[in-house]
Amino acid sequence: MDGRPPAQGSHVDAPERRDYTGAVYGSLLAASVVVGAGSVGYFPRLELVLLLLGTGVVFWAAHVLTRLLGERIMYAPLDGREIRRVCMAEWPIVKAAVPPAVAVAVTPLLGLGPEGALWLALGVALAGQVGWASVAALRSGATGRVVVAAGAVNLVLGLLIVLLKVTLTH
Repeated sequence: MDGRPPAQGSHVDAPERRDYTGAVYGSLLAASVVVGAGSVGYFPRLELVLLLLGTGVVFWAAHVLTRLLGERIMYAPLDGREIRRVCMAEWPIVKAAVPPAVAVAVTPLLGLGPEGALWLALGVALAGQVGWASVAALRSGATGRVVVAAGAVNLVLGLLIVLLKVTLTH
């Protein structure tokens, strides 16, 4: 090393930078989908699984499109590589819908009815939201206090979603 900073795009012992925004957002979105589905009464499991995954894909596509258009407006060149980069950067929105969808899918094996499926999916989505927020804070080098605060704030947001479920379905 000659003391100069590495060139942009260089991979010289630089820690990998990850953005967990999409995972946190996608988990909250999944929780909202569960609450919305539960507020209409009985909801078939397969439909809820497809609704969770489909909503994740639609919101992913919307985020990709708005980021690409926003970058285009700012005169950043758009090419195939840039489009793939944005698609991958937003993919955690879809990935966050998978654990609650899997939770719904396995509820017959657990002996849970439709209401139990909704609560399990909601719990899994909220655990994902709190977990991803905490991991994001931890990996950013935040102090323990900030990591706990990030988790707590996301827990409160998740509990607001639970409050909506209880209020709308009872």
